[in-house]
Amino acid sequence: MTSVSRTVTEAHVTDDIESADSLTVQQVYIVDDDSMVRRALYFLLTSAGFAARSFASGEDFLAELDHLVPGCVLLDLRMPGNDGLEVMELIGTRIRRFPVVMITGHGEIDVAVRAMKMGATDFLEKPFTDDALIGALTPLFQNLPAMAAADTEEAEAAQLVASLTRRERELLEGIVAGLSNKGAAQSMGISIRTVEIHRSSLMRSLGAKSVADAVRLALLAGIKPH
Repeated sequence: MTSVSRTVTEAHVTDDIESADSLTVQQVYIVDDDSMVRRALYFLLTSAGFAARSFASGEDFLAELDHLVPGCVLLDLRMPGNDGLEVMELIGTRIRRFPVVMITGHGEIDVAVRAMKMGATDFLEKPFTDDALIGALTPLFQNLPAMAAADTEEAEAAQLVASLTRRERELLEGIVAGLSNKGAAQSMGISIRTVEIHRSSLMRSLGAKSVADAVRLALLAGIKPH
């Protein structure tokens, strides 16, 4: 069984970008400051049918993150500048579109466990085999379309809720809490008629056809029942 620690020469592979424009392409992002590791991983991944793009630092990856198609991230723990844990922290909620497999050195298992608590899906201890790498990536790509769709839906819901006026959002929070028009009027200190006007306006703003639609969007946007 071969290991990704093998040497791959410049003549065989470069850090060129593999194009990927949909989730039908299994895109992997390699983030590692060691050029030999990047080239070895690139060679292995492209030979196995994955699309690969590599970054020499966490900063380079984060700078491109908003423009990247969803894909899995092979993230080295120890790097100059932003290390693996800091990169994960900065990925934030987008980690569902960019699930992370942390690459660690010997004796760093405790830190790898911290990374998994932060949202990493797996970790690989160097040197790892080709089979171990493919085995870690395969289940991630099976779940990635659903995770990316959920992330997009939440982002769209958050944008809709952010477009509401202060009063409309306050009313929406009341609706999520189960308040009737009368209850919302008492809570907000306004008339029932004014509540009805705000309610009609917020339903239009959300594009909601029913109260259930409005509540679903509110929950997706992070509004919690009181």
